[in-house]
Amino acid sequence: MLEKIKKTNDIKKLNNQEKKELSKEIREYIIDVTSKNGGHLASNLGSVELTIALESVFDPNKDKIIWDVGHQCYTHKILNGRKDSFKTIRKFRGISGFPKTKESKTDTFNTGHSSTSISAAMGFATARDLQHKNYNVIAVIGDGALTGGMAMEALNHVGSTNTKMIVILNDNEMSISKNIGGINKLLTHLRAKKNYSKSNIVGKSIISNIPIVGKSIVSCIRKIKSSIKQLIVPGMYFEEIGFRYLGPVDGHNIEIMEDLFSKAKELDGPTLIHVLTKKGKGYKYAEENPMKFHGISPFNKETGELIKKSKLSYSKVFGNKLIELAKKNKKIVAITAAMKDGTGLSKFSEIYPNRFFDVGIAEGHAITFASGLASAGMKPVVSIYSSFYQRCYDQVIHDVCLQNLGVVMCVDRAGLVGADGDTHQGLYDMSFMRTVPNLIIMCPRNYKELEDMLELAIKLNKPVLLRYPRGEEKKDNYQVLKINIGKGQLLESGNDLTIITIGKTCSTGIYILNKLKTISKTADLINCRFLKPLDTSLIINSLRKTKKAIVIEDGTIINGLSTAIKELIVDNNLNIKLNCYAYPDKFIEHGDIKSLERKYKLDGESIYEDIINNNFLN
Repeated sequence: MLEKIKKTNDIKKLNNQEKKELSKEIREYIIDVTSKNGGHLASNLGSVELTIALESVFDPNKDKIIWDVGHQCYTHKILNGRKDSFKTIRKFRGISGFPKTKESKTDTFNTGHSSTSISAAMGFATARDLQHKNYNVIAVIGDGALTGGMAMEALNHVGSTNTKMIVILNDNEMSISKNIGGINKLLTHLRAKKNYSKSNIVGKSIISNIPIVGKSIVSCIRKIKSSIKQLIVPGMYFEEIGFRYLGPVDGHNIEIMEDLFSKAKELDGPTLIHVLTKKGKGYKYAEENPMKFHGISPFNKETGELIKKSKLSYSKVFGNKLIELAKKNKKIVAITAAMKDGTGLSKFSEIYPNRFFDVGIAEGHAITFASGLASAGMKPVVSIYSSFYQRCYDQVIHDVCLQNLGVVMCVDRAGLVGADGDTHQGLYDMSFMRTVPNLIIMCPRNYKELEDMLELAIKLNKPVLLRYPRGEEKKDNYQVLKINIGKGQLLESGNDLTIITIGKTCSTGIYILNKLKTISKTADLINCRFLKPLDTSLIINSLRKTKKAIVIEDGTIINGLSTAIKELIVDNNLNIKLNCYAYPDKFIEHGDIKSLERKYKLDGESIYEDIINNNFLN
């Protein structure tokens, strides 16, 4: 069946049996490619039939289908002209693992962060009506993403209008971790009422066919439908806020979904279709452990085991150290936003269940919740990925730093993250956080510095941002000295150059330092440790000695460490030769980290060659 899928809408040529066979082949293809490339496996396996049914009824060339988060778009890409290039997904210079408008016009809207699809869909639908055009608008959103505040804001707006659009709620009872909260409880009630929906649809069909009186009876039933639903389905939240609610429906039955989607296509106003799917469907290892197979590295598809065994990482070190500190201090609590496993807090949640809080996909709430805890005398530690801190910037400024509260904000996945690409690269946190008053910004070069910084951050009772990269540390032979606020560490002294590094880039600085020794050049190697407050005296003394400096950082060239050093030079009227090595003012695409570092000439060898080839040391 896959051989018959070459371009958009080829799916419409297949009959129901052929589509069932196609769904099996697509699953096998996704498992095969993901086992080699890594990727978001469980969510894509769960949405195969949903995508086939959706694109059998609607026209992706004309209709606007918006995938919330977008990590469930693999089947969509296969059905829309990227079947062959799918083998390159998430690879350097291959196709993206998320919808990208530059890849295909069937990718209506770029996504990567959750809870945005309904807002974007409302924009498309409103533009369609204002421009007097004719196309359908569909937002596909998971139940986990529905917990995001933006999704609720969008539902509230759409429900107050009569705008024709469809929201498909892909309900698999999970985001990355098991879903929590009131929305999940609501959906649990709705899932339990699956028989109501079936009898409702079947009943209408039978009654409508009764000669003469059938349609009148259905009309009468509609008048009391709301009252009946209030009795049978508790709350009926979606209908109460203005949506026509259809479902729940089996998200792995293509024929039933096609029928329901076709009916929804003819309805006016906003419609929400509740589809029940199983995350990891069709691959037993992913079904049994959907969290492990949400976003996974290359694995053996026969056994489900990772090819490269998971080693100690910054996230695990953070989680273990927090447990150690929590044993001594009962005021310590841990908070995350649907990222318990990824942030290393799973073990903490088991040992201290009453002191662990997963707030769902709600980063803004997480920070203000932590602010309330800190105001009441607790020691909150919040762990969120760097790219998701963008979603709570207001709360960091207004609720934490303005009040100078003791909230420790841990920034996981700082710097490049690689294959997830531009929506997930952690390159901006230093630049947008550096401007916030009262905020201390720490960056460890290795595990030991991370442990010491975390301990210090909790003791300070001030707003602290603690940023660290994904993966493993780069080991070195330099001693870790005691961490003092605003003090860097001079790892090695020299006369020909000042190398200024921060966090993981310290290892790049060490590489360059050792290369310089082979040509009889020496350098001051500074591990800043703090972006804010910066150790100005250490840096100024070195600059005055060497007169030449390079800055290496794993952030953007604008407003990070490079900018801080430039400001320092200007403010102190220093006549210094300076080169800054950071990521350019552009969004960085997906690919493995080594390839991206080479492309942007930020690996140690590229920086060294730039220094030598341009006679920087002369």
